[in-house]
Amino acid sequence: MKVLINFAHPEPQSLSGALHRVAVEELESQGHHVKVSDLYRMKWKSEVDHADFPSFPKEERLDLWTASENAYAEKSLTQDVLDEQEKLRWADFVIFHFPLWWFTMPAILKGWVDRVYTYGFGHGVGDHNETHWGDRYGEGVLAGKRAMLIVTLGGWKEHYSARGTSGPIDDVLFPINHGILFYPGFEVLPPFVAFRVHKTSFDEMAIKLRKRMAGIETTKPIPYRMQNDGEYTISTLTLKADVGGHIRSGFSLHTRAEVNGSESGHVTD
Repeated sequence: MKVLINFAHPEPQSLSGALHRVAVEELESQGHHVKVSDLYRMKWKSEVDHADFPSFPKEERLDLWTASENAYAEKSLTQDVLDEQEKLRWADFVIFHFPLWWFTMPAILKGWVDRVYTYGFGHGVGDHNETHWGDRYGEGVLAGKRAMLIVTLGGWKEHYSARGTSGPIDDVLFPINHGILFYPGFEVLPPFVAFRVHKTSFDEMAIKLRKRMAGIETTKPIPYRMQNDGEYTISTLTLKADVGGHIRSGFSLHTRAEVNGSESGHVTD
């Protein structure tokens, strides 16, 4: 497979950096072709502004929707964005590798999403009619590709359990897994989550990560509900009353079943 890793950590000698090297080494040993976007090393520009749309009149109020749509259609986006979009087209499998900072990804990786997922590429794809509302949530430009997260954090697994003080890790990562990966079409594999990284043996984490990398072609994706498969009322984009069983609200409503026999979607081993 062709694998793209978006890596976001400012220190190459960090534990995240060491795990990143383990992932690349394991993937290449299996014969996969790996490309890396090391965002800090690239000095990736994370903020979206007028400079992202060279052909948009500088004297006009910046309407991101219009500017993004026109620039994508005209192929007038900046070269760094075009390069990353081409990497996404090339890849069969995409990994977002980052430390969990304040319950989300580092700003530089969010900025990568903000700039690379332009109108016509990451969103604004497909027609809207009575039975179909655009190509998203399981459809889109990136449909047919797989993706997953590699996440490191200092908290204990118990902290991120169903009754943990930080909330279930699947809920914490839902906006990324469902909103950033599944939205433009990726099949999303359960994330690799390394808990309590400062108190856990690196060798133990590396062994588990190698095992996950060995299964990227066979691991079952999180069974998110597709937007246009008939389970949502298209006029309101809400789940129909007979969908979801006894669950009345929450992120879990948008997942069809348990994953890998576990109570949650994440897999740490």
